[in-house]
Formats: sequence, C-alpha cells, structure tokens
Amino acid sequence: MRITGLGHAGMFIETTGGSILCDPVLGPSFFGSWFPFPDNRGLDWERFGAADFLYISHRHRDHFDPALLQRFVRRDIPVLLPDYPTDDLESDLRALGYENIAYTQAGVPLQYGDLKIMITPLRAPSDGPIGDSSLSVGDGTASILNQNDSHPLDLDALLSFGTPDAYFTQTSGAIWWPMAYDLPQDAKQNFAQLKRDAQNKRAMYYIEKVDAPHVFPMAGPPMFLREDLFRYNGWGEENDSIFTDQAQFLAHMAELRPAQQGHLFVPGTQVDLAGSTAEISQTLYTDAEIERVFHDKWNYLAQQRDARQGEIAAEVASRAPILPPEEMLAALKEWWEPLLRRARTIRMGVGGNVRFRIGELDMVVDFPKAKVREYAGEECIYWYTIPADLVSTNIVDHEIDWSNSIFLSMQFEVGRSGKFNEFLTTFLKCLSRDRIEYVENWYAEQSDQTEDAEIGEWTVQRRCPHLRADLTKTAKIEDGVLTCSLHDWKWDLETGKCLSTQGHPIRASRIIETASAPTS
Repeated sequence: MRITGLGHAGMFIETTGGSILCDPVLGPSFFGSWFPFPDNRGLDWERFGAADFLYISHRHRDHFDPALLQRFVRRDIPVLLPDYPTDDLESDLRALGYENIAYTQAGVPLQYGDLKIMITPLRAPSDGPIGDSSLSVGDGTASILNQNDSHPLDLDALLSFGTPDAYFTQTSGAIWWPMAYDLPQDAKQNFAQLKRDAQNKRAMYYIEKVDAPHVFPMAGPPMFLREDLFRYNGWGEENDSIFTDQAQFLAHMAELRPAQQGHLFVPGTQVDLAGSTAEISQTLYTDAEIERVFHDKWNYLAQQRDARQGEIAAEVASRAPILPPEEMLAALKEWWEPLLRRARTIRMGVGGNVRFRIGELDMVVDFPKAKVREYAGEECIYWYTIPADLVSTNIVDHEIDWSNSIFLSMQFEVGRSGKFNEFLTTFLKCLSRDRIEYVENWYAEQSDQTEDAEIGEWTVQRRCPHLRADLTKTAKIEDGVLTCSLHDWKWDLETGKCLSTQGHPIRASRIIETASAPTS
C-alpha cells in the first residue's frame, strides 16, 4: 500500500484493490484565510484526480474544495459518502455533478475486490459541521486509519477493523479562537497555551489508544497569508495563537513516547507500507526545502504571503455586494426567526441576547423570545463584529453553517460575558430546518443518562454530559475536578457544575466508606 501526502488532510491511497483520493484541498478556504501548509500547488493533481474513489470526510472547506474537484476530479468517480444524519454533504457533491454516490453504513466494512474500507462518522452538534468521519483502509498487504479531524468516542468500534499499521490524525485543531476575543493580551496568550496543551493531550490520548506502529500528524496547521491575519501563524508572533505544526508535535510526542515512530507527513510525502514496515520518501520537496519550511518558518511564510496576494484579491472580488442595513436585517429576520422558534433547547441554552455589529447594521438576537431586531441598548451575553461583505455573501449563498465560513475565517471579533456557550455556536452552524430539528432531537436524547460508574472516590454518571464519551475511559479526577480528555471539559464534582461552559451539569456523589459493624 502507498499513501502520498497532498497537503493539510489530503492523501492519495493506492492499494491492490484501487486508489482513493481523500480530502484534496488547494484553497484558499474560509473567505481567503486558510492555505495548506506547506504549499501543495506543485503536486501532480491530474494524476491524483484520476483516482478510483473519492472520499470527502466532512463539509469544512479545508477538507472539501469545490473548485479543485471541478478542475481535476472526473464527475463519474464513485464517492464514498459518510452516513450523516443530514444530507448537506451529499447535496453539495450532487450540485457539483457527482452523482455516483456509494452510500456507506456507520462502522460497517465494505469490500471492493482486495480493497476493504470502513467509514466511521460522528454526528454530534459539535462534531465539525454536524459530522466528521474517519476512514479505515486495508488491502491484505497493510492497513491504515485516516482519523482526520474526528474525535471518536467508541474506540473499540473504530478498531474493530483492526489495529492499523499506519495512523494519520489531526494534532492541530481550530475549535475556537482566543485571539479573536475581546481580551487583554496576556489572557489571549494564556488561553492559546491552554488550547495548544489541550490539543496535544487529546492527540496523545488517541495515539496511545490506537497504538499503531507508525504515526503521521496531519490536518493542519494552515498558513494565514492575509496581511491582517499573518501574525497568527503557528503559535503567533506574540505567542497568542493555537497552531502546533507537524515538526513541533513530533518533538512533543518523542518526549512522551520515545519508542513511538512518528513521521513528517507533508505534500509529496510517500509512505510505502508492507504490514508494519514503512519506507518514507519525499517526491515534491528536497530535504533542504523541508528544513527551511519548519526551521526558517517565518521567512518561508513571508515568501508565500508575498507571492499569493492575487489569490486573496480574487477571493475578495468574488464576494457578494454589501446589502443595505435594512435589507440585511430583514433577510436575517426572515431566515433565523422560524429556526429560533423550533430551537427551544438551544434558545434556553443560550438564555440571553446576542449582539451582531455587521457594517452599518447593529442588531440583536433575543434567544429566549426567538426574535431578531435592531439593537436598542439591551444587555448582551455575547457580541460579534463581522464584516458586512461576509454576511452579505452568506445571505446570498444561504450558507447554513457560519462556522464553516465566517468563524473559521477568523475575520471577526467577539466578546462575551461569562463562559463559552456551546448552544450559541451550535445555532450558528445549524441554520437550516433539517439541522435544527436534528440537533434539538439529539439534545433531547442526551438527557437519558441513568447509568453510573465509580471513578476513584466518586460515583459519576458514566456518560460525559458533553458528547457522551465513556468517562470510565476518558476521565481524570484531581482535587474534586473531573476532566474529560477528549475535549478537556471540566466539572466540579461537589456541585456538578460544568466549569467549561454554560449548562451541561454532571451527576456525581462522593463514595462514603462505612466501617463494618462490630461482631458480638
């Protein structure tokens, strides 16, 4: 089996039973903000586009690049479709002309001659754009797990395919942006460090559990080549950003697991697998060029920035004309209020007003009352400042996931009173009736958490209130605080209060040891 790195999360898998093109992206993505790091334009995209199968893990635009697909990938290619609760990804692919859909079942292997595959989708509101997935591949000569951005809860089910010979996984995520918040600089630096540490901890959790002979960090970080975002590359010019690169993570992994074989996986990396034996080579870059990318990174990034401003200008020019404030307010009111009325759990979870300053428009979303109106001085729990051309474009495109457009672009500012509110983030990526109804039902199902387990000196509900991970496998308790290792959420066990966000309390009680009664 041969696996070639295509940049970011992209890979080309060649097996004895056929080839699979996975998540190919050239970008730029998210309103011109993200470029694959390092530059992947020099690859032979015509060759990779002639694959036997196409796999798109999820809708995030750093994994799903419509322009690349239309340019390089034939329309009749069989598309391996993850089994998601809504059909948004399928609709997007069909709109591009990809009609040869191979439907998969969650965690059920498919056989195509020598090629055996299994797609394991995730379906929680916080899993990517309501969905993320991993791909298991085997052909009798070797097996791999492309975990991608997904954070699966049931590792036993995932590994029922077998322990992979090579493991490809995200180590640098972008769930939220401390640098975009209205915070003092030292707070941004502290939160960025906490975020990087949490990402490293989660990645190491999976690496240890999967225990594959070979590990390849991938799926980030991006390059920020817009002038206003350039300083946030990597850890940031002022140590206030969240992205750990591949070389930095491999050094971290070597400290914690010195016997673990970790390998750099960038555009052009070629991995030839025969069982647990791997030969690694590089087909695009010389050793000296790779050295420069990672050890003279800021100069490399500056060169990329200076050479690629035309791509950014083209993206900006493609945006929709800015709508007048009254038209924008009317459009958002007509779009969002019917969804808010259906989103009772989300409305109560947000529990207050959220202000949006969008160019000349200053509006508030009153979640408890399901209303969108002009801002009139109300007290707000969150406040966003967003460029009007981004919102105008999303209105024209009827973009149902603002995380997958505006918020991953980092072209916004935000402040809040209190803790992070997951329900607000969920609403802003569920701007369709199908998504709202699915998420409301999902939240309702999570309330049935009757099974308890003993962890240390505590009896706690077995399933995490966040995403129902099995806490007997993912929890750590120190000084009465439980931490779930998958997303680093924390609970005070004495009170049951979630320390990471609003809502999501945990059921817990301390185990009381009683002395045996004396015998007479």
